[in-house]
Amino acid sequence: MDEIAPAQSQGASGVIASYNIAQIMRSIPHRYPFLLIDRVVDLVCGESAIGVKNVSINESFFQGHFPTEPVMPGVLLIESMAQTAAVLVVATLGPEAEGKLVYFMSIEGAKFRRPVVPGDQVLVHVTKVQRRMNVWKFSGQAKVDGQVVAEATFAAMIRDR
Repeated sequence: MDEIAPAQSQGASGVIASYNIAQIMRSIPHRYPFLLIDRVVDLVCGESAIGVKNVSINESFFQGHFPTEPVMPGVLLIESMAQTAAVLVVATLGPEAEGKLVYFMSIEGAKFRRPVVPGDQVLVHVTKVQRRMNVWKFSGQAKVDGQVVAEATFAAMIRDR
Protein backbone atom coordinates (compact mmCIF):
# COMPACT_ATOMS: atom_id res chain seq x y z
CA MET A 1 0.00 0.00 0.00
CA ASP A 2 1.54 3.27 -1.09
CA GLU A 3 1.37 6.15 1.36
CA ILE A 4 0.60 9.83 1.07
CA ALA A 5 3.79 10.80 2.75
CA PRO A 6 4.79 14.44 2.43
CA ALA A 7 8.16 13.18 1.16
CA GLN A 8 6.47 11.50 -1.84
CA SER A 9 8.13 13.14 -4.84
CA GLN A 10 8.26 16.35 -2.84
CA GLY A 11 11.10 18.74 -3.32
CA ALA A 12 12.13 21.69 -1.21
CA SER A 13 9.42 23.74 -2.95
CA GLY A 14 6.64 21.56 -1.48
CA VAL A 15 5.63 20.19 -4.88
CA ILE A 16 4.15 16.70 -4.87
CA ALA A 17 4.07 15.18 -8.36
CA SER A 18 0.55 13.71 -8.12
CA TYR A 19 -2.03 11.79 -6.08
CA ASN A 20 -3.62 8.74 -7.67
CA ILE A 21 -7.20 7.64 -6.94
CA ALA A 22 -6.19 5.40 -4.01
CA GLN A 23 -4.33 8.29 -2.37
CA ILE A 24 -7.27 10.63 -2.97
CA MET A 25 -9.62 8.13 -1.33
CA ARG A 26 -7.35 7.96 1.73
CA SER A 27 -7.29 11.76 1.89
CA ILE A 28 -11.00 12.58 1.59
CA PRO A 29 -14.10 10.56 2.55
CA HIS A 30 -15.98 10.91 -0.77
CA ARG A 31 -16.85 7.73 -2.68
CA TYR A 32 -18.67 6.77 -5.87
CA PRO A 33 -20.92 8.21 -7.15
CA PHE A 34 -19.84 11.44 -5.46
CA LEU A 35 -16.06 11.23 -5.82
CA LEU A 36 -15.56 13.76 -8.61
CA ILE A 37 -11.81 13.81 -9.19
CA ASP A 38 -9.68 11.00 -10.61
CA ARG A 39 -6.21 12.39 -9.97
CA VAL A 40 -4.48 15.43 -8.47
CA VAL A 41 -1.37 16.82 -10.17
CA ASP A 42 0.96 19.77 -9.69
CA LEU A 43 0.11 20.00 -5.98
CA VAL A 44 2.12 22.62 -4.10
CA CYS A 45 1.51 22.26 -0.35
CA GLY A 46 -0.20 25.29 1.14
CA GLU A 47 -0.64 26.92 -2.27
CA SER A 48 -2.36 25.18 -5.19
CA ALA A 49 -3.32 21.96 -6.94
CA ILE A 50 -4.90 20.72 -10.15
CA GLY A 51 -7.56 18.01 -10.02
CA VAL A 52 -8.32 15.87 -13.05
CA LYS A 53 -11.85 14.68 -13.83
CA ASN A 54 -12.37 12.40 -16.83
CA VAL A 55 -16.04 12.79 -17.74
CA SER A 56 -17.68 9.58 -18.97
CA ILE A 57 -21.17 8.90 -20.29
CA ASN A 58 -21.34 6.28 -17.49
CA GLU A 59 -21.61 9.00 -14.80
CA SER A 60 -24.78 8.45 -12.77
CA PHE A 61 -25.93 12.08 -13.10
CA PHE A 62 -26.24 11.80 -16.89
CA GLN A 63 -29.28 9.51 -16.45
CA GLY A 64 -31.32 12.56 -15.51
CA HIS A 65 -29.23 15.58 -16.60
CA PHE A 66 -30.17 15.41 -19.48
CA PRO A 67 -30.76 11.98 -21.07
CA THR A 68 -30.96 13.28 -24.66
CA GLU A 69 -28.23 15.91 -24.24
CA PRO A 70 -25.93 14.94 -21.34
CA VAL A 71 -24.43 17.91 -19.46
CA MET A 72 -22.41 17.73 -16.23
CA PRO A 73 -24.28 19.77 -13.59
CA GLY A 74 -22.49 23.01 -12.71
CA VAL A 75 -22.80 22.36 -9.00
CA LEU A 76 -20.75 19.19 -9.50
CA LEU A 77 -18.00 21.24 -11.13
CA ILE A 78 -17.97 23.38 -7.98
CA GLU A 79 -17.89 20.20 -5.88
CA SER A 80 -14.90 18.94 -7.91
CA MET A 81 -13.14 22.21 -7.01
CA ALA A 82 -13.92 21.60 -3.33
CA GLN A 83 -12.63 18.02 -3.47
CA THR A 84 -9.40 19.16 -5.13
CA ALA A 85 -9.04 21.82 -2.45
CA ALA A 86 -9.67 19.21 0.27
CA VAL A 87 -6.81 17.05 -1.05
CA LEU A 88 -4.61 20.16 -1.02
CA VAL A 89 -5.59 20.84 2.62
CA VAL A 90 -4.79 17.25 3.66
CA ALA A 91 -1.46 17.34 1.82
CA THR A 92 -0.63 20.62 3.56
CA LEU A 93 -1.66 19.51 7.06
CA GLY A 94 -0.24 15.99 6.78
CA PRO A 95 -1.52 12.51 7.68
CA GLU A 96 -3.41 13.65 10.81
CA ALA A 97 -5.88 15.43 8.48
CA GLU A 98 -6.69 12.34 6.38
CA GLY A 99 -10.40 11.53 6.29
CA LYS A 100 -11.50 14.73 8.03
CA LEU A 101 -14.62 16.38 6.72
CA VAL A 102 -14.51 19.64 4.81
CA TYR A 103 -17.72 21.67 4.83
CA PHE A 104 -18.61 24.50 2.44
CA MET A 105 -19.10 27.82 4.20
CA SER A 106 -19.59 30.07 1.19
CA ILE A 107 -19.50 30.07 -2.59
CA GLU A 108 -19.06 33.42 -4.35
CA GLY A 109 -18.93 34.54 -7.94
CA ALA A 110 -19.82 31.15 -9.43
CA LYS A 111 -19.92 31.38 -13.20
CA PHE A 112 -20.52 28.68 -15.79
CA ARG A 113 -19.09 29.44 -19.22
CA ARG A 114 -19.96 26.39 -21.31
CA PRO A 115 -21.35 22.87 -20.84
CA VAL A 116 -19.12 19.95 -19.85
CA VAL A 117 -20.08 16.80 -21.74
CA PRO A 118 -19.05 13.13 -21.89
CA GLY A 119 -15.54 12.77 -23.28
CA ASP A 120 -14.28 16.01 -21.75
CA GLN A 121 -11.31 16.03 -19.39
CA VAL A 122 -11.76 18.75 -16.78
CA LEU A 123 -8.67 20.25 -15.16
CA VAL A 124 -9.70 21.78 -11.84
CA HIS A 125 -7.29 24.53 -10.76
CA VAL A 126 -7.54 25.60 -7.11
CA THR A 127 -5.42 28.20 -5.35
CA LYS A 128 -5.46 29.02 -1.64
CA VAL A 129 -6.48 32.64 -1.11
CA GLN A 130 -6.45 32.69 2.68
CA ARG A 131 -6.31 30.48 5.76
CA ARG A 132 -7.47 31.33 9.25
CA MET A 133 -7.20 28.41 11.67
CA ASN A 134 -9.47 25.66 10.26
CA VAL A 135 -11.17 27.90 7.65
CA TRP A 136 -9.67 28.00 4.16
CA LYS A 137 -10.64 30.18 1.20
CA PHE A 138 -9.87 29.19 -2.39
CA SER A 139 -10.30 30.42 -5.92
CA GLY A 140 -11.10 27.75 -8.46
CA GLN A 141 -11.37 27.35 -12.19
CA ALA A 142 -12.49 24.31 -14.16
CA LYS A 143 -10.99 24.12 -17.65
CA VAL A 144 -11.56 21.91 -20.69
CA ASP A 145 -8.98 22.12 -23.48
CA GLY A 146 -7.52 25.24 -21.82
CA GLN A 147 -10.87 27.07 -21.85
CA VAL A 148 -12.51 28.09 -18.54
CA VAL A 149 -15.86 26.30 -18.21
CA ALA A 150 -16.60 27.25 -14.57
CA GLU A 151 -15.12 29.38 -11.82
CA ALA A 152 -15.85 30.33 -8.22
CA THR A 153 -14.34 31.53 -4.97
CA PHE A 154 -15.29 29.39 -2.00
CA ALA A 155 -14.56 28.94 1.68
CA ALA A 156 -14.59 25.69 3.63
CA MET A 157 -14.01 24.52 7.17
CA ILE A 158 -12.06 21.36 7.97
CA ARG A 159 -13.19 19.45 11.06
CA ASP A 160 -13.10 16.09 12.74
CA ARG A 161 -15.86 13.63 12.03
